[in-house]
Amino acid sequence: MNSTTQPTSLAPLYWLALGTFAVGTESFMIAGLLPDIATDLHTSIVATGQLVTVFALAYALSSPVLTALTGAFHRRTLMILSLSAFTVANLIAWAAHNYWELMAARILLAAAAGLYVPGANALAGAIAGPQRRGTALAIVNGGITIAVAFGVPLGAFVGDRLGWRMTFAGVAALSAAATAGLLLGLPRSIGAGLPVATLRERIQVARQPVILMTLLVTTLWAMGAYTVYTYLALFVAKTTPLHGAQIGYVLFTWGVAAAIGVFIGGKAVDRLGPSRVIIPCLSVSILAFSLMSASAHWLPVTLALVPVLIGVVAWGVAHWSFYPAQQAGLINLAGLRGTPIALSLNASFMYLGFSLGAALGSLTLGFTSVNNLGWTAALCEVAALILTASIGKHLVRAQNGAVTAA
Repeated sequence: MNSTTQPTSLAPLYWLALGTFAVGTESFMIAGLLPDIATDLHTSIVATGQLVTVFALAYALSSPVLTALTGAFHRRTLMILSLSAFTVANLIAWAAHNYWELMAARILLAAAAGLYVPGANALAGAIAGPQRRGTALAIVNGGITIAVAFGVPLGAFVGDRLGWRMTFAGVAALSAAATAGLLLGLPRSIGAGLPVATLRERIQVARQPVILMTLLVTTLWAMGAYTVYTYLALFVAKTTPLHGAQIGYVLFTWGVAAAIGVFIGGKAVDRLGPSRVIIPCLSVSILAFSLMSASAHWLPVTLALVPVLIGVVAWGVAHWSFYPAQQAGLINLAGLRGTPIALSLNASFMYLGFSLGAALGSLTLGFTSVNNLGWTAALCEVAALILTASIGKHLVRAQNGAVTAA
């Protein structure tokens, strides 16, 4: 069987999805663990937040480079090696004796994850064939969606009951099981000869003005989210009566809202088109973040809980409804040939936004207070909304120019 042969079963995709579930859980769960990690490792909450910043930045920078450099590797072998490295890096994090060992583990985790996720998506297309590619990508990326909905709050619960180290041990077990599944469940010939875009090809796509502006919208959108998400556990603890394991319930609520958002966003894009989904999503995010900070400033702790939870739910739904719409918009702009590159770049720009957002959250805490995280996040989303409107006007002018020329 070669890379173009369409197998009769999509079962191997579920092993790939287990891998993306492990990656998604590790990527998002740390936000709920930051206060405990800071206490255990005797560091400030702001310094501990840099574990998020560095992970996201390492992912954003290493993913396109490592994916291009390993283009000659057999895809199946590369997936197994990258997920094995991810397992080992989780064990290093579990055993870390100090802040810097944990930071090193996070960098290794980012490099392994940034190699695995794009490769898993590419391999999913090879396994399913053109007719079932959409279903295949939905299955593989569903691992990350499920991780946001259930893996993250489960990590927060385990961290509260058994300590933050056990969450890394649990993710190591998950990724080890996925690695075993890839070894046993992926045919050896899958992915042979699968083409991988070079760095030059990626840069050529990113240099197109409209695509670059769209990727910057992704970065601004992600910045806003991670300004708050990185310190969401601290925000909830300081502004509401909740504490301990109860904060995990807030993360769970956000995760369920996120899963609903992905579903709603996908359906809405099919009916309305990307732009009619993106603008309302950014607008709702602005209102949600503003509500969270307004509640923190102007309501007592006992009364702030309900509006903060409303803000968290609205943010979760709007944030993840935006993502499929943004991907669909990029597909329209990049065309069939440029789609794989554009989506890969979108993931890198998203993680760049996560990194910048975590750093921006740290600056907000350092210079003001936790109550202002929502205001800062809302400003990022306002910038994303303005840039989106500018892109829309640019496209309308381009279309009118083309009609006039014809």
